[in-house]
Amino acid sequence: MSWLPILALTLLVFGLAVFLLKLPRSMWTLFGSALLFGLAGYAMQGNPGQAAAPAAPVAGETSETGELMIEARREFYPEGRLPSRFVVTADAFTRRGQHDQAANFLRNAVAEDPRDGEAWVALGNALVEHANGQLNAAALYAYSRAEDVDPNNPAPTYFLGLAYLQAGEPGNTLALWRELLENAPEDADWRELLAVRLERLEALLGIAQPSGPPETE
Repeated sequence: MSWLPILALTLLVFGLAVFLLKLPRSMWTLFGSALLFGLAGYAMQGNPGQAAAPAAPVAGETSETGELMIEARREFYPEGRLPSRFVVTADAFTRRGQHDQAANFLRNAVAEDPRDGEAWVALGNALVEHANGQLNAAALYAYSRAEDVDPNNPAPTYFLGLAYLQAGEPGNTLALWRELLENAPEDADWRELLAVRLERLEALLGIAQPSGPPETE
């Protein structure tokens, strides 16, 4: 029964985007895919039956998209290693949908420590969200810097692909995610999660999966 509220929330978010925010019909598939990726990640790593730890309440409205982006980002970093204080503060603004304020704190984070890869990724995400899903030069630079300082972490490439998906360029997403999966270590914690999301994107775009040789009679 604990899955029912999650599914209901997903349908509610999709309905609000379509009917309230007037999401163009051409973007329905891409927006739906983003929601499915979130559910796929939760299905693989979440535990709806486990009691949640109490969280400090945040004043004002919360942003479901912002929360999902933060959770997705944290998947690529060690659970026991907390982000910098600037990133933590920026995440609070992201949860409220205040991406411009989040970006300001993240600029402070990378100014204080230019080798903070997670701060660069978070900055790229905040800039994309603040631009209503458009991948601008500033976001591209942030993702590039994140890859430079932490080349073995897949987060910059993954979120660059996600940004292309939001911008309506799924071909670039496919290319990035396929290359990322091809080069992923066999024992990487995130490998299976990426494979599931890539498979779902290919299915949504109507790309046939490779099949074996035809049977002969």
